[in-house]
Amino acid sequence: MATERPHLAVIGAGPAGLAASLAAAAHGVRVTLIDSAAGAGGQFYRRPPAGLGARRPEALHHQWRTWRRLEDALAARVEAGTVRHLADHHVWCVVPAGPFGFVVHSLLGPLQEEPVTVRADAVLLATGGYEKVLPFPGWTLPGVVTAGGAQAMLKGGLVVPGRRAVVAGTGPLLLPVATGLAAAGVEVLVESADPKALLRRPLALAAQPGKVAEGVRYGARLLRHRVKLLPRHTVVAAHGEERLDAVTVAALDTHGRVRPGTERRVPCDTLAIGHGMLPHIDLAESLGCRIEGLNVAVDDEQRTDVPGVWAAGETTGIGGAALSLAEGHIAGRSVAARLTGTRPDPRAWARAAKSRTRAREFFAALDTVYAPPAHWTEQVTDDTVVCRCEEVTAGAVRNAVDELGAGDVRTVKLLTRAGMGWCQGRMCEPAVAGLTGCEQTPARRLLARPVPLGVLAGAGDPETR
Repeated sequence: MATERPHLAVIGAGPAGLAASLAAAAHGVRVTLIDSAAGAGGQFYRRPPAGLGARRPEALHHQWRTWRRLEDALAARVEAGTVRHLADHHVWCVVPAGPFGFVVHSLLGPLQEEPVTVRADAVLLATGGYEKVLPFPGWTLPGVVTAGGAQAMLKGGLVVPGRRAVVAGTGPLLLPVATGLAAAGVEVLVESADPKALLRRPLALAAQPGKVAEGVRYGARLLRHRVKLLPRHTVVAAHGEERLDAVTVAALDTHGRVRPGTERRVPCDTLAIGHGMLPHIDLAESLGCRIEGLNVAVDDEQRTDVPGVWAAGETTGIGGAALSLAEGHIAGRSVAARLTGTRPDPRAWARAAKSRTRAREFFAALDTVYAPPAHWTEQVTDDTVVCRCEEVTAGAVRNAVDELGAGDVRTVKLLTRAGMGWCQGRMCEPAVAGLTGCEQTPARRLLARPVPLGVLAGAGDPETR
């Protein structure tokens, strides 16, 4: 009688999760790919629904061929029965099941009320990242969106958030966002960190010539659309009554402070702003995986320090799709070797390891260039809302430190309720840490998302897949 293949649960169907699933399935492992979206691809490969009738969806992507190869390979594996793809499954917890194996708890459907569990011999976390949000006066006005939000509207819905946009903040995401909006007919002004600073890091640039060429192409497209670039500028405030109608931008000095007298008001109906990305580490934290800084710590095989748990992609450090694909492939090969009782051979993934090393070096250089202005908190007035869920202002956060003696983010949370709302601090924690001067540390949340009490109480028998 044939022995059943070992079972791997992959959480997240973005570049890392797809690469890991395909690599593991190709080498003797049965895979269940679990994702909250209706289709595979993650945020990076987001595309409009077929019902919208997009004639050229590839125009919104610069790695469309890679996506099509992944899509076709996944379809083949699903048809062959070596990969199951559970779409619209929202994972809220992963727990060890005895000495071997894990149980993945999820909620099915848009209402997220029907519990579904998946039992597996090993788990691979490919949970991606989310945008860092920093407040400023007026940032809660309708018309102010994150850079990734503007991109999602364009990629996923073929809609633009307005007719005249300012794309602001810092980070490489701003370039594709501005390019996409400009190509869609939006009048765009871009302000960000000075990209010339990258020229002082020739070794990092040499390691990723493809990324350099990609940036040059974005720059050329912006010039073609006559998009004005204001390097070393920042948004000081957003203005409007019922919705956004203008922003104030100002130049920054070499220390990251606003240069007095450089402020100017720019009419616009959309502000797409971003300050980089943060890794999703909730599931890793609840499993007890070691966290370095804000990233899940992994070894050369993408293994965490919890036996049976691997991690790949943005959850181990923000680095883009190419890095996620490399890490996912390595993790999938490692899982396959260890679950099938063979000794992992790093030569089998040498090409991916080389790509991983180069990408990590490149993005380490990017992190030093595309950092938020060092003194961004000086522009945050006391009446600026910091925690939108609980409507906590910057003044209340500062008072918790200056008057009440709070010395860490957790104590500020207890004193002000900042971070006690729906998002549990995922959005406001970087701002609270910056305003108080406290270190942003992992929260060690038990649950990765809100869960109905009936599910927690074990009401009904959850379906096991």
